[in-house]
Parts: sequence; C-alpha cells; structure tokens
Amino acid sequence: MIDGLLKKHIDPLWEAASTPLVRARLTPNQVTAAGLVLVCLSALAYLWHRSDMAFGLCLSLAFTFDALDGAVARRRGLSSRRGGYFDAMVDRYQELVVLAALAWVHDAWAMGMAAASGSFLISYAKARVALEMPVSNDNWPDLFERMERVIFICLMLVLSGIFGGWITVWGLGLFALLAHGTALQRAARAAKMLAFQDQKDQVADREK
Repeated sequence: MIDGLLKKHIDPLWEAASTPLVRARLTPNQVTAAGLVLVCLSALAYLWHRSDMAFGLCLSLAFTFDALDGAVARRRGLSSRRGGYFDAMVDRYQELVVLAALAWVHDAWAMGMAAASGSFLISYAKARVALEMPVSNDNWPDLFERMERVIFICLMLVLSGIFGGWITVWGLGLFALLAHGTALQRAARAAKMLAFQDQKDQVADREK
C-alpha cells in the first residue's frame, strides 16, 4: 500500500541511493542476490547473538537491496521479466529465512508458521489470478504488502530490543493476522475481477 501510494515520490530517492551500485556496474540480479546473502548472514548471526535490536538493524540495511535492485534496473535499462521473477522468488526466501530465525530464537513456531503462511498467501492470491486472466501488477493497493511487512519486522525487532522479547512473540501473531487479512482482501478482489471477466467471456460467447 505504501509503495503504491508513494511510489512516484520514493523511486527517485532509491535511484539516487543506487548511484554507487550503478557506477560499480552491478546488475539488478547481482544486487538482488546480495540482498539475499545479507539477510541470510544476518539470520545466521542472530541465531548466535540472539539480539533482536542487532537483527532488526542488520535487516534494515539488508532489506534496502529490495528497492535498490529495481532502481539499478531502471537506471541501467536492464529491467526484464526474468529479473522481476528472480526478485519475487528471492523476496519469498528472505521472508522465510527471517521468520524461521525468529521462530527458532523465540521458540514461537506456531506464530512463525502462521506468519509465513499468511505472507506467502498474499503473493499467491495475486499470482494465481494471472493464470486465469491478464492482470496489472500495480492495481493491488492492499494493507500488508511487502514494504509494510519489512518495515513491521524491523520495527518490531528494534522495539523488542528495547522492551523485551515478548514484543517479537506477540508481534509475530499480529503479523500473521495482518498477513492473512491481506490475503483474504486480495482473494476478495480477485473473485470480483474473475467474476467480471467471466461475464465478459459469456457475452463474447453469445455474440459469436
């Protein structure tokens, strides 16, 4: 939702921040892969030091590569469908790694599973529609999209470092509720879109 509403204001900031990467001649896929490596290293370190504050700050840096890869692609003219697909797959693995690490450290596997499944269903609810009809990638202004989830996790960890680990456990529960609520929001929109397309198909069939 944030990305959709503020995209035209946020994109120039990311493009300016991507200047060092563009000068280094990095490709968008290399930037995406670097983000995945940083997230995985941060999660592995978290299993050892178990500091929510440190994990949250490390993820704040690692997750910036989610936006910088797109900025590099636009500035270097290297946008591609394959790159978009790679980015989407990496996003899912990043969330899985982070939520699994949180579940492990806080022994909150039920909350972690609920959060991860909700996050994945948000993506699936849109991706599945594309198998039935052409859809735009921009007209899904939902409550708990990727950027909101990333901000939520980082803020949750920083607050947990200040007030105690119970923030993370309850935060995972709230994450799960928001994620599944957003998945249902997308499913409802998808159902309306598909019903409208069905009506158009029926009219077209009658006119043949």
